[in-house]
Amino acid sequence: MQETLLEVKNLVTSFRTADGTLQAVKDVSFEVKKGETLCIVGESGSGKSVTSLSVIGLLPQNGFIESGEVLLEGNPLQDLSHEQLRKLRGNRISMIFQEPMTALNPVLTIGYQLREPLLLHRNVSKREATVKAVELLKQVGIPNPDKRLKQYPHELSGGMRQRVMIAIALACHPSLLIADEPTTALDVTIQAQILDLINDLKAELEMGVLLITHDMGVVAEVADRVMVMYAGEKIEEGTAEEIFDNPKHPYTKGLLNSVPNVDDPSFELEAIPGSMPGLNEKISGCKFHPRCKFAMDKCLTDVPPHFVDTNGHTAKCWLNEDEEVDTDESDRKATINV
Repeated sequence: MQETLLEVKNLVTSFRTADGTLQAVKDVSFEVKKGETLCIVGESGSGKSVTSLSVIGLLPQNGFIESGEVLLEGNPLQDLSHEQLRKLRGNRISMIFQEPMTALNPVLTIGYQLREPLLLHRNVSKREATVKAVELLKQVGIPNPDKRLKQYPHELSGGMRQRVMIAIALACHPSLLIADEPTTALDVTIQAQILDLINDLKAELEMGVLLITHDMGVVAEVADRVMVMYAGEKIEEGTAEEIFDNPKHPYTKGLLNSVPNVDDPSFELEAIPGSMPGLNEKISGCKFHPRCKFAMDKCLTDVPPHFVDTNGHTAKCWLNEDEEVDTDESDRKATINV
């Protein structure tokens, strides 16, 4: 059995605003095991990026973890000081950000930015760090690495900048890699290369990968397990195969139906009606019911628990009520509908 690397328990992340304290992530729990890729999917505003920033401790100044636990290899992270987190980031936990052009410092050379985590977290000289930086650029498939070390981010293409970001993230062989939309704004060919690279390096370094995306095509390419988020909540989780072959939540089905299927000429795209609710919008019952064509009277008033089948596939939807309930408040057992 794979060893659990990251464990998030009942995470609640909030923001202080002029309208009061607003919850962006609400009671979310999940695990990432060593050598496993967990994809978090959902529309913009569903809480995916805030969840990842909560894990790595990079929330904006008005954001804070209100309750819950974040454990890396059994050690709690949420109570660490700024200095302790600084020693952890880029070392045992690394992150690939959405925009490589803004994530990389435009006035520092690629070599400087690659050497920085090595000099900070490893007891090496500048010369040794430079040799390692060249090796990292080779590892991520960048040609002429010695030349690239002296260049600035604007001198590289988008795909090369993203490879540099991956090289920086992997410099200290992290246990956990967080990738937030790592292929955004890249063309399809470069996107495939980046995803293959992350997969290969995950296998080589035995990392756990937490990948944030709204692209179900990316999920199909790299995911071992998938967690679907909506309005700050986890609404479905299962293996990639279960999510694609047997989605249990109407929102997940909507995400899958909004992806073109070139193998089926009769397939028609189906948009999810409406839009994601705002953080300060009060919705009783199931948060998805205003957009759900399967909504029942119960959905409008009662919050559904997480129903789980025999494979551990969970869905927060009343349509799965015949399955076992996985909540702390109830030990009710029902016949599992298979």
